[in-house]
Amino acid sequence: MRTYGPRALRVPVIVAVLMILVVGQRPALADGAPTGQDLHVAQTLGTRELSVVLRRVDEVPGPLRVEVLTHAGTAAGSGPGKLVLRLVPTGVSGTEDGLPAAGSVVGEGELVLGSTPASYGATLRVDRPGPWELTVDDGHDSGRIPFVVPAPVRSPPDTVAYAAFSAAGGLLLLALGTAVWSRRRWLPLVPACGMVAALATGVTGAALSPLTPQPPLPGLQVDATVDNVTAPYTAARPPNADYSRPPVNVLVRASETISGRRTDLDLLLTDGSTGRPVEDLVVHDDALVHLLVVSPSGRLWHLHPVMTGPGHHRVGLDLAEPGHYALSAEVARRGGGVQLVRSATGLDVGEGATPVAAAPTPGGPGPREIDGVRIDLAATGPSAGEATTITLKVGERADLQPWLGMVGHLIVVGPLPYSTEVGTAAQTAPVWGHAHAMAPVPRGATGRPDETVATFGPEVRFTHTFPEPGRYRLWAQVERGYALVTVPAVLDVGAA
Repeated sequence: MRTYGPRALRVPVIVAVLMILVVGQRPALADGAPTGQDLHVAQTLGTRELSVVLRRVDEVPGPLRVEVLTHAGTAAGSGPGKLVLRLVPTGVSGTEDGLPAAGSVVGEGELVLGSTPASYGATLRVDRPGPWELTVDDGHDSGRIPFVVPAPVRSPPDTVAYAAFSAAGGLLLLALGTAVWSRRRWLPLVPACGMVAALATGVTGAALSPLTPQPPLPGLQVDATVDNVTAPYTAARPPNADYSRPPVNVLVRASETISGRRTDLDLLLTDGSTGRPVEDLVVHDDALVHLLVVSPSGRLWHLHPVMTGPGHHRVGLDLAEPGHYALSAEVARRGGGVQLVRSATGLDVGEGATPVAAAPTPGGPGPREIDGVRIDLAATGPSAGEATTITLKVGERADLQPWLGMVGHLIVVGPLPYSTEVGTAAQTAPVWGHAHAMAPVPRGATGRPDETVATFGPEVRFTHTFPEPGRYRLWAQVERGYALVTVPAVLDVGAA
């Protein structure tokens, strides 16, 4: 048997060293598309205002951690109780996978809520990537939360790079083996040349991987089918990449229209182009639907109806007083933008057996007291067409909690006539606005603070430009001690 010295092995060894250096310096792009993020969804379930958090899923099959945060409120809403959580896959795949059929319950858990606001959690298990629904049931009301379990995918250049580097490794071993055992000097060069070609292909794929355009995001830009989740680069997309959607129409139905009684409001959302139910809502500002209700005397409800079916959402509401209620819903459609949809009819409520006192007219900027807490509201330069800074100071300590991902919310309705009840005037008011005070995120921090972080405030600032002069109704909202604090105010905006 002929043997060869170090000179015969020089080429394969040099190429191997180069391959190791290139692979070692490659960016970490193994997972391709992101593997998912935490999903926060507010739900007004019966008399409870809940914040449901679905923690990110890193592998499938694997655990899904669900946490439910309760809030202070009505006696029934803040008291103990039980929630049943059910996991249902909704995506259909074209391949046989031997898993339970879509639409069947594959996981169930139970949460026992305590008497004080806190976070309660349960761990369920998902068995496949794709679209899912989590059902939250308190025994009387139930809501469905759609979400997507992602699959680790690679871009086409990444796939080519991995295959090429694997082939280069195999050819390297073959080149070394033929160099040691073969009697023909030229034979080791064949796998060595193949290794160089595979290495060049892998390096090219690795270089092109960061430049590859991201695929459309399932659940945000395209429908979250199983195939779109597991193979997003093959997902069908519009030829002009226009993901916009038509506007939404909202029809409101009430089970009761007598004051002093609790009613179920059914919201039917339909597509303005086809008339079909809207089935493509995405979570926006931690909710599928933000429902704003203004009572005849000016009370405000900021609710989050639960989804009960395609285009069908429901929420309970105490009709405290007779008269006209104005309603608007803020939604975001998949591939579209945020829409503030106002009910064209509102809701008329008749007199009940027990008269209910109307809400007093709030004051303008200045100090006030709500639930024993001193609150100061200030507005600088309220002139039409110019940016106005509205500052809310709640107490003296930095103990505010983020609600719906924000430190504060500001609802603006107007201009309103002086002699008309607020609900009737708000129905046809030219301006409905919703401004936010964002939570500051420290440099280098990932994610965002949740409601368990009570370190914000006491001052909260909003910026809004009033397009017309006149009298506006404002409602500033913050969370403190797991309770929502609503500060109503009247603001007179002068001419530009």
